[in-house]
Amino acid sequence: MSRSHRPRVLVTREIPDEGLQLLQKHCDVSVGARNRGMDRDELLSRAPDYDGILSMLTDAMDAPLMERCPSLKVISNYAVGVDNVDLKEAQRRGIAVTHTPDVLTDATADLAWALLMDIARRVTEGDRLNRAGGWKTWSPFFHLGREVTGATLGIVGMGRIGQAVAKRARGFDMRLLYHSRSPLPAEREQEWGAERLPLEDLLQEADFVSLHAPYTPKTHHLIGKRELQLMKRDAYLINTSRGGLVDEGALVEALRSGEIAGAGLDVYEREPEMAEGLAQLENVVLAPHLGSATRETRGRMARVAAENLVAELVGVGRSRRVRLKS
Repeated sequence: MSRSHRPRVLVTREIPDEGLQLLQKHCDVSVGARNRGMDRDELLSRAPDYDGILSMLTDAMDAPLMERCPSLKVISNYAVGVDNVDLKEAQRRGIAVTHTPDVLTDATADLAWALLMDIARRVTEGDRLNRAGGWKTWSPFFHLGREVTGATLGIVGMGRIGQAVAKRARGFDMRLLYHSRSPLPAEREQEWGAERLPLEDLLQEADFVSLHAPYTPKTHHLIGKRELQLMKRDAYLINTSRGGLVDEGALVEALRSGEIAGAGLDVYEREPEMAEGLAQLENVVLAPHLGSATRETRGRMARVAAENLVAELVGVGRSRRVRLKS
């Protein structure tokens, strides 16, 4: 393909070289800043000139933007989720939407476990105490946490990441409950000792509840005041999926009142903002959206996002398209 006929691609924020080098081989590429995302006005002013956009979860790829982009053929989201993209509008306009599934499964499952272990054993809380000089001596009753081995884990959403979390639970001899639209294969349930339950039953029985459901209008505030009241008072909530799954205001009240024992969060309703009062609570670990934040995973995400664009625009390789649910 001659350079004059190379497709034009906008990468809204700098990504690892694994992706950029592949894009530059096949396309004319314009890249945003390394340390900040494009604000709305910048994105709207720059996007109309491109055949493809490699977008971040923070970029609203909506109807007004697509209206300004008559040449746009593909949106490649640098994420497994696509709740920042108006999929119906993209389909109506014939714009392909792609994402980066599979590559961040293990990294996100690992982080869910990091949060679970941290909040159960009060590691971050103890770190703060130690740095402030609050630890004076060992005591049989000092800074007691919750044992993980042998506890009951409830997984909400049993897709790739949920299953990766479940697989890790076997090493802790945990009882495994799950709530999912589709059941696991019977042989997998038997192998893991997994029991599928309605959400209400899972919440009442689990010592740890880990969220891995996709974010949709139907799952908005899947965990709200009522659901938190169903949980045990000594139970913990872990969320590494999407912030909108949890009513953050209701969670603050549940943590403040002791309705549940604690929470480990990597995602928030209005990132990077958090609900008022959340940051002041001791019984919550607050990670800054680190689910896929390993060098290896972010590099693979960049490669897949670039492969998606090259496949759609040049016809080389394969694309991971997002399909609208019927």
